[in-house]
Amino acid sequence: MKGASTAVDISKIRGAQETRFEDSVAVEEPLELQICSPTATGSAAKSISITMRTPGDDIDLALGFLAGEAIIADASEVLSAEHCGEADPETGFRNTVRVELHPDTRFDFDRLKRHFYTTSSCGVCGKSSIEALRINTHPAIDSAFCICREKLLELPGKLRAHQAVFDRTGGLHAAAAFDSQGDIIVAREDVGRHNAVDKVIGSLLRDGRLPAGDLGILVSGRASFELVQKAWVAGMPLLAAVSAPSSLAVRLAQESAMTLVGFLRDPGFNIYTGAQRIVEKK
Repeated sequence: MKGASTAVDISKIRGAQETRFEDSVAVEEPLELQICSPTATGSAAKSISITMRTPGDDIDLALGFLAGEAIIADASEVLSAEHCGEADPETGFRNTVRVELHPDTRFDFDRLKRHFYTTSSCGVCGKSSIEALRINTHPAIDSAFCICREKLLELPGKLRAHQAVFDRTGGLHAAAAFDSQGDIIVAREDVGRHNAVDKVIGSLLRDGRLPAGDLGILVSGRASFELVQKAWVAGMPLLAAVSAPSSLAVRLAQESAMTLVGFLRDPGFNIYTGAQRIVEKK
């Protein structure tokens, strides 16, 4: 991912020894998301979010965010999605993406209310209340998707093979969509775990694969409420995390009839909901 890391000079301390060293750190830059729709918001573009992200796959990030907010469900609802504005003179990054929606796309702009700044570590910090997060218009997931235990256990290793920037910096989260054979379909990295998931979902949307009832999603960190919500809205029947889920994540997975896996690390894992989708053999 071009521009995802940068070199810095550091002092490396090991016991009593100090060494000057050039290290790689993950790039973190703000991304402003603007939308415009003649019928829904007026002809002028309106800013709906600023998130701190790792530059790269910004269009996927924007589209995945809109899909996760249930604003769009199909690529046909998007007339255009592109960077706009001047590049930052210091970094060279263009930090605004504007999405023009089809005039027939309807949504309640007020429902998108959040503080103008959200942190890279948590995509829901700016939400006005927990109730504003719930996407009640989506039915419970009805999918025959299943995967065998052996293939599930192989996924973290496969994801690591896609984490080139993490290898250089140790500072990025990752997410990947995978099929029932345990093959990774698309993988993305970002300084924010919710951004990595948005990038994956945005890529699937552009490829016409939403709702993704035939795919699961793997995240490199913990399973939060918001990540379960994003997977649910995308129609994905299984979310697996290499770390722990939160109580709200488990509750939402139960409500959505999603399979939720945590602590996915060889030689085992925990199944919190939807155990029927994980089989011993296929």
